[in-house]
Amino acid sequence: MKYNFGVLLLITIALCGCKDKLNPSVRTESKTPIKDSLTLELQNLSKGYFDGMGVAIVDETGVLYQNGIGLSDVETNSDYTINTIQPIASVSKTLIGISLLKAQEQGLLQLDDPVNKYLPFQVSNPNYPELPITIRQLATHTSTIIDTEVYMNTSYVLKDEIKRDSSKTNSYPQNFNPPSAKIPLSQYLENYLSPNGMWYNSNSFLNQMPGHRFEYSNVGATLAAYIIERVSHQSYAQFTDLHILKPLNMTQTGWDYNSVNYETVSTLYSSPKTSIPHYSLITYPDGGLLTNVSDLGKYLTELIKGYSGKGTLLSKESYNILFETQLNAEHFTERDANHPYDDEYNSGIFMGFSALGNIGHTGGDPGVSTLLFFNSEDKIGRLLLVNTNIENQDGVNAYFNIFNTLGEYSELLK
Repeated sequence: MKYNFGVLLLITIALCGCKDKLNPSVRTESKTPIKDSLTLELQNLSKGYFDGMGVAIVDETGVLYQNGIGLSDVETNSDYTINTIQPIASVSKTLIGISLLKAQEQGLLQLDDPVNKYLPFQVSNPNYPELPITIRQLATHTSTIIDTEVYMNTSYVLKDEIKRDSSKTNSYPQNFNPPSAKIPLSQYLENYLSPNGMWYNSNSFLNQMPGHRFEYSNVGATLAAYIIERVSHQSYAQFTDLHILKPLNMTQTGWDYNSVNYETVSTLYSSPKTSIPHYSLITYPDGGLLTNVSDLGKYLTELIKGYSGKGTLLSKESYNILFETQLNAEHFTERDANHPYDDEYNSGIFMGFSALGNIGHTGGDPGVSTLLFFNSEDKIGRLLLVNTNIENQDGVNAYFNIFNTLGEYSELLK
């Protein structure tokens, strides 16, 4: 899920290349001095901007470096470790892509099927009611479904009740709803997308033909996950647990606080000094995965293996579809040809492509910013999770300097 101010920061900034490249001659037989040097740099870069963060560098053989930096809870002075769990926002959507292709392998659906083949309520663009919306269009954000303010105001639900007159409430960077507002995924989508739904508005759709225009859509992503529920006769959480999390031994990962070790969940911060309450998403497939660097490194390794034709979750043919760019310049009104981590330059099946050869996804939600990418040439992957909102341009620069630093050390650690 992309939180509104996070989008502006991640997409509009100019990345600064203020660091000198490391000299390959510093390679040593032991990687420990290199790892120690990297850790020290990361600590210095994050200081004052992020309370805690997790980082990793991986390739198709596994983890090259992983670490937790800073604190998972400032009040208790608890360390952020590789086992600290936090939400990862829109990086979660990449699991929808794998799930769709797994369901296609099982003969449960086809990507080019119309969504209405599987839904108990009808979904169509009111401007082009005769043109079906397909699953592939959901997966490439070309369905014409839009995230409106209704989405922003209804999807986020607090884990626990809080006093609404709390002085902190006004500082929360999101409209959080009480736990009682949580409703089933099916009901939420029907309310939003069906002409009979209580939130339905024709402005929830672009005035464009389905398939013709890229428009990032959390609701569209959630609809794709709901179709997986319909065809598999189990919840999306159960489907991903069976076909992704368990096969990869991601034992510390889940879709709700009851499915993970809550004692290891990080506190989230709207600023380095201001905590925010734990929350979940009614539309959880679009951004609600709870995980840590240790588990997410396994997932990124699998993506690299899949791209290289050695993946275990899907067939080679399915991985080829996952990583095949689906769009062209005509699908976009604007995109950044110079941003190395703009995952909206092109799209696979819920898989983002930057113009500079990086494949993966970004994520941003209250108290959360995430980057997960691997490079298509050297096939080295990096991930970064932070538990603190990015407040200003200096924070943005620090965030990307951290990720760039991981890249600079990657070859040294291989």
